[in-house]
Amino acid sequence: MLIKSLVLKKRVLTTVEESATLEEALKILEDSNYRCVPILDETGTIFRGNIYKMHIYRHKSRGGDMTLPVTYLLKNATKTIPVNAPFFKVFFNIKDLPYIAVLDENNHFYGILTHASLLNMLSEAWNLNTASYVLTIISSGQKGELAAMSNIIGQRINIVGCLTLDAGKSALVRRNLFTLEEGISPQTLQETVAELESNSFRVAEIDDLHRGVILDNLPEA
Repeated sequence: MLIKSLVLKKRVLTTVEESATLEEALKILEDSNYRCVPILDETGTIFRGNIYKMHIYRHKSRGGDMTLPVTYLLKNATKTIPVNAPFFKVFFNIKDLPYIAVLDENNHFYGILTHASLLNMLSEAWNLNTASYVLTIISSGQKGELAAMSNIIGQRINIVGCLTLDAGKSALVRRNLFTLEEGISPQTLQETVAELESNSFRVAEIDDLHRGVILDNLPEA
């Protein structure tokens, strides 16, 4: 239920009823200072889509009728996810949207999952407050390599986060990012990097999280 814990619930949101006019919707958007808000049915339970401030402005600037219903400029009607959706599906649906509508088990509007909350959760996964370095290690993506790298690092250092990039079938190499625990001595870091590279795992980059820099050289032991 990871998604559910990140959702902004309906009761705290600014929404527009589907019976509202474009003029009324624009006032709501301007008063709330949001660039878009959800459109709901008269009962407040069914998600109809989103209305964007920029689309209303464009319509108005072209002499469009502002007494038309807000649904005239409705967007993203199918951009929804169920509240119990697997987390990875969010990334295939949210894309360029400022948020994605979340529906409950009865397909009623439950709330929204914003880009900001998603990024905040991902940033927490780095464990920046309890970590020291991030090692970017290049591998070929063959079976068992991730376990081998983890085993080499884990012999000396506790791994507090791991992320693999370039994992597509067409990618020739993988970038594996390992976030390391706090309090690592320079000698331990040097020994770990040396063992990784002696096993053909190239350490392409070492990020010093405390100083906010990429190390040109390993710290002296």
